[in-house]
Amino acid sequence: MRLVARGATAVLFVTALAYAKDAGDVKPILAAARQRLEMEDSRATGHLVQVDANGTRVSTPVAVKAHWFPGVLRVLLEITPSQKAAHTAGQSASPDTRVSLLLEMRAEGRSTIQVFRPQEAAPTSLPVNRWNESIAGSDFNYEDFLQPEYFWQNQTFLKSARVGAHACDVLKSTPGVSDHSQYADVQTWLDHTIGYPIYVEKTVKKTAVVKEFTSFGLRQAGGVWSAKQIEVKIHGRPGSTLLLFERGSTKANLTLKDFSPEQISRFEDRP
Repeated sequence: MRLVARGATAVLFVTALAYAKDAGDVKPILAAARQRLEMEDSRATGHLVQVDANGTRVSTPVAVKAHWFPGVLRVLLEITPSQKAAHTAGQSASPDTRVSLLLEMRAEGRSTIQVFRPQEAAPTSLPVNRWNESIAGSDFNYEDFLQPEYFWQNQTFLKSARVGAHACDVLKSTPGVSDHSQYADVQTWLDHTIGYPIYVEKTVKKTAVVKEFTSFGLRQAGGVWSAKQIEVKIHGRPGSTLLLFERGSTKANLTLKDFSPEQISRFEDRP
């Protein structure tokens, strides 16, 4: 009951912030977006599904854990590509294609990404210039799972707009000099009442290509909102990628142990 009460209080807080906002005031919108991340304590399993121009699908099992610790968001992705998915991603066939990714985003702007593989004795730290690489051949990249844009130095309220049945506040986030990112800017359509990102457009720095992220099947559990499906499309490119969540919890009671390198490296304990 205490967890439910805390979640309900947070939702009321977010709602109050949204409705207290004066037109053009970015502070309560940003506070609601950050509050959602700072409540993160979830685990989920599902699939990354690549859909090509002909409708052919390649599905990759994925498990996601995420938790906000004081000042840092930790996200653990466990990916098990099939041989077909590995081939699509340009990887050579190997006896074990599993990979685990530990992503950490700090509110002051420092992020780190470590890659764990069964055949490697130690994790590899991924440099910033590789954060835009595809995850398992999908349209998602590493940075997409961290959402650092809510903590960037430059934030602007653009307009109010609708996405389907959702009345949204549109927030434009631009990285400052100390904000490492592969994106030039991110525009987020946040539901005016619950502060959840319904639609997002991200512009890649080097190419000016725009990536669209759309959330479907919003649901609430214990006062926390989540989506059943997130679709990514890249402007000018056919096909898309779906991130489908099939099972999970928004109150997973995760601890530091769940994100420890020693625990992540134990591939023999996982199928």
